[in-house]
Amino acid sequence: MSTFIHEIATVPGALALERLDRAAVHLFPQFSRARLQRWIKSGELTVDGELRRPKDKVEGGEELEIEATLSEMSHAPEPIPLAVIHEDDAVIVIDKPAGLVVHPGAGNLSGTLLNGLLHHCAALASVPRAGIVHRLDKDTTGLLVVAKTLESQNALVQQLQARQVHRIYFALVHGVVTTRGTVDAPIGRHPTTRTRMAVQASGKQAITHYRVVTRYPGHSLLEVSLETGRTHQIRVHMSHIGHPLVGDPTYGGRQTRRRVPPELSEALDAMPRQALHAKALSFEHPETGQQVTFESDLPRDMEELLEAMESVS
Repeated sequence: MSTFIHEIATVPGALALERLDRAAVHLFPQFSRARLQRWIKSGELTVDGELRRPKDKVEGGEELEIEATLSEMSHAPEPIPLAVIHEDDAVIVIDKPAGLVVHPGAGNLSGTLLNGLLHHCAALASVPRAGIVHRLDKDTTGLLVVAKTLESQNALVQQLQARQVHRIYFALVHGVVTTRGTVDAPIGRHPTTRTRMAVQASGKQAITHYRVVTRYPGHSLLEVSLETGRTHQIRVHMSHIGHPLVGDPTYGGRQTRRRVPPELSEALDAMPRQALHAKALSFEHPETGQQVTFESDLPRDMEELLEAMESVS
């Protein structure tokens, strides 16, 4: 599906001597700077009908015109049940279950959250990635915010880049964690196993904070917050410090258990996924400017595992 974009704006004197791409961001805030730069380079954004470069300076008084086509959305709407905990004209907040892939990709071309969003709200077909601005792993549960308009999407992306979207996770890990801490270790693609991530010097900065909520025999429930949003960040960082997530075979969460009571061993074996839940989400609402916070209860599989741990504590 394609959407034709036609926008016109006049550069005010206050933006004189600004770069064209920066001036365009001020005049068309519903679009990201990267998208506007692409349109300038492709000739879909012109200045007084002429082609310019993103770095060219404006003088004030010029007419900027966008004539472009958004054709990123070619996925089919599907009637996938969604747990919507909040929706208004700007955003949708989803409580994602385990097993639901967020965005179509190799091996998952349908049956994703994106397909379900297109069915839930047809207008999302005109928003890149159906408004999805951040992701959760397939088997991680919890909260995601989705933008319903281009303006909301751009605002949320800017908040993510500025580290102003606050995300709190609950993670059940192997080992008894004794104190709170911070992991500041860069994450990049694993050098030999390309489906995995790893701590390595050539990676991107990644910062994870954690504190202990409850200690159990041989395990700890942690509250984890992110400063950055790297792929598999919590899973990689917890494994890096010797406390991999329960149920995570990719990063060491299927550990050999010693002296674990049979009933707890059975409960651990029954955990079908990494024990990670995005419990709280806070951001500045794109329309009202007010800080909003949403929370989600732990899913039943994690609750049952914690109950089993309580019973042997």
